[in-house]
Amino acid sequence: MTSSVPEAAAPGRWSALTRLAVAVVLAMAPWFSAAAVLPQLRAAWGLSDTAAAWLTLAVQLGFVVGAVLSAALNLADRVPPRRLILAGAVLAAAANLGLLVAGGPVLAGLLRALTGAALALVYPPALKAMSAWFRSGRGVALGVMVGALTLGSALPHLVNGLGGANWRTVILTTSLLAALGGGIASGVREGPYRFPPAAFRPAQAWRILTGRGVGLATLGYLGHMWELYAMWAWFAAFFTGVLTAQGLPDPARGAAYATFAVVGVGALGCYVGGVLGDRWGRTRLTALAMLLSGGCALALAALTQAAPPAVLALSLLWGFWIIADSAQFSTIVSEIADPAYVGTALTAQLALGFTLTAGSIALVPVLVRAGGWPLAFTVLAVGPLLGAAAMRLLARTPEAAHIAGGRG
Repeated sequence: MTSSVPEAAAPGRWSALTRLAVAVVLAMAPWFSAAAVLPQLRAAWGLSDTAAAWLTLAVQLGFVVGAVLSAALNLADRVPPRRLILAGAVLAAAANLGLLVAGGPVLAGLLRALTGAALALVYPPALKAMSAWFRSGRGVALGVMVGALTLGSALPHLVNGLGGANWRTVILTTSLLAALGGGIASGVREGPYRFPPAAFRPAQAWRILTGRGVGLATLGYLGHMWELYAMWAWFAAFFTGVLTAQGLPDPARGAAYATFAVVGVGALGCYVGGVLGDRWGRTRLTALAMLLSGGCALALAALTQAAPPAVLALSLLWGFWIIADSAQFSTIVSEIADPAYVGTALTAQLALGFTLTAGSIALVPVLVRAGGWPLAFTVLAVGPLLGAAAMRLLARTPEAAHIAGGRG
């Protein structure tokens, strides 16, 4: 349930948002660090296709395990967010740094899984922490937070493009950034709109997710996540092929810069999505964003053989809308879930979403082998189209009256 307390009642909220957003950008940098340098790791370690895919999937699976344990233990509702973020960022930095001495895919995969599990202590608590600073305008605030996640995910591709084949530079840099992010987050005090204290109830996450309002919001989120991380994980490989087919020099570096742009533009999409969610209504904005991102995926399926500038232009539009709705799902949960278990609800929703991403990420290379990139993009488009339908159903439920930002 949202409140009519004015924004002015929370002095310092914009400073807190800025510092926590910067902290998340830095702390999430290790997420795609291995994916960004996968070609170099293939050469250095002689990785098979299966081993390379495992390095990409391990982070997702690790995040799921970490999020499930955190939700079951109600950690995000029982431990101050800044402490969780600091612990998660430092652990992620250490695990990521371990890749420098891993020497092969087995230990590297375990370290990537540990990195994902550690980052489950960063992202959900950060969303809850910012919800405690904002009542009105919460959609924009969480949009900025998810935009920070988006930039953090894009950073390794920029570092890779600048650093060339020196994959160790990417790993070292992203580890240092994560530790710095944790330190910044530890200095952000709790907001004035604190949620009530929670008792230890391991089954609470399941009860929340099976409620009608949160359940429909989660279905919409699952449709969104089906497409999102598969696109982020495999776009560099796709665009490398586009550039290679045109005979352009150094396609890997060109694809690294393009991937940074396509993923990074989503940060702007998150902000615009937050503004529109607050003004138009969250269910309307999420449905629109998923229809547009799904439409971009279908259009790209038809244009995979087009000239690189045309493919990149369409991909930038896709990258903008594919993430524009992401924060609004979390915002909806923060508004309609049991206030004492908002952190648990956010963590559980994210756990389900990232479980699904592991499946879609693994499916993409199978689809590419079976029917090329057009088939892969077509299958990815199914998720957001179904997610949009779930959000239109949510807009017609009584719970929609408690969602801020227009009519639901």
